[in-house]
Amino acid sequence: MRILVIGSGGREHALCRSLASDPQVTEVHCAPGNPGIAQVATLHPVVPTDPGAVARLAGELRADLVVIGPEAPLVAGVADAVRKAGIPCFGPSAEAARIEGSKAFAKDVMAAAGVPTARSHTCETPEEAAEALDAFGTPYVVKDDGLAAGKGVVVTDDREEALRHAAACGRVVIEEFLDGPEVSLFALCDGSTAVPLLPAQDHKRAYDGDKGPNTGGMGAYTPLTWAPADLTERVMAETVLPTVTELAGRGTPYTGVLFVGLALTKDGPKVIEFNARFGDPETQVVLDRLATPLAGLLLACANGTLDRFGPLTWRGGAAVTVVVAAEDYPAEPVKGDVIEGLSEVTGDAYVLHAGTAADGERVVSAGGRVLSVVGTGADVAAAREAAYEAVGRVRMRGSHHRTDIAVQGL
Repeated sequence: MRILVIGSGGREHALCRSLASDPQVTEVHCAPGNPGIAQVATLHPVVPTDPGAVARLAGELRADLVVIGPEAPLVAGVADAVRKAGIPCFGPSAEAARIEGSKAFAKDVMAAAGVPTARSHTCETPEEAAEALDAFGTPYVVKDDGLAAGKGVVVTDDREEALRHAAACGRVVIEEFLDGPEVSLFALCDGSTAVPLLPAQDHKRAYDGDKGPNTGGMGAYTPLTWAPADLTERVMAETVLPTVTELAGRGTPYTGVLFVGLALTKDGPKVIEFNARFGDPETQVVLDRLATPLAGLLLACANGTLDRFGPLTWRGGAAVTVVVAAEDYPAEPVKGDVIEGLSEVTGDAYVLHAGTAADGERVVSAGGRVLSVVGTGADVAAAREAAYEAVGRVRMRGSHHRTDIAVQGL
């Protein structure tokens, strides 16, 4: 199989790494990619959100499958253009990707499907926002209705801050706060069938102790030995399959990965958000544990044959990833700093590139979340130790990372 992956972050590096290790795969291509991805795939310059350009590239490469990583190309209709060109594509249509592209649309789908989630109001004026904040009380949860690269949500006890965020976004969804530990679950879908991957836990806040602003994610780990034994089964029955059925009934079958962000409340798991793509950095740890070859699995989703695919198999042990972020992330991250020590990471850890670029022979920072350092081990403690030992070998001026990733898993 020849596979084209669209994107340039840590999630895409994890996808390309897994695909490159698949015996069925002869070529991995990535557009536009990054210096780390270049070690396992052939890179191509393309604007990821240009449907025509991506479809043309896939045709030129005679790709057997296109895998779309980020949300923006999905919402822009890249998957539609690839399928129209007659090429199998892993990723939902633009209409189905509204499950992430519009929080209000997602809430409408959940209501119709009977999915457990927070009560909410969609607001378009300051007056509506103020009324909704008063209705739900603190902590205030205000979500940008559109795409915001994982940084469109404010959770605060400060009413003025909540109102400012609502005003800055324009159209927002304001909802009740869901109390309980957060869990991410990916479900692979082919339009009618869905299969779950391992649950993982992300760490959204920028600093230790879940302090500071929300980010795209500062680290993740799996497995979650503390989670209820029936968590995956329950979420598939109460959330994933009703959502897939509802979307199919609307004439917009969902093909790709449905990311379910959950809060484990006292009343059971409830949906915080849906995303239309693999989560970052959870993908980095979940794919590390997946023993089933990835290419055939994603192709079965694209071809609508997931019901005939055998059960998934998993490696034992655990995986932990720690994000190394640029100075001033998530506000105004500094770019262009040289990254050193990458070749010193060996053994039970490896580095996935996220926001990096080539500067001659050097690798430099080119984004907010620069690297995902993945550690593996017999259990979460061992994997965590491997990850942090490797983080200590990587050097970048002004960088910062959390020191408490996966502590809950201990």
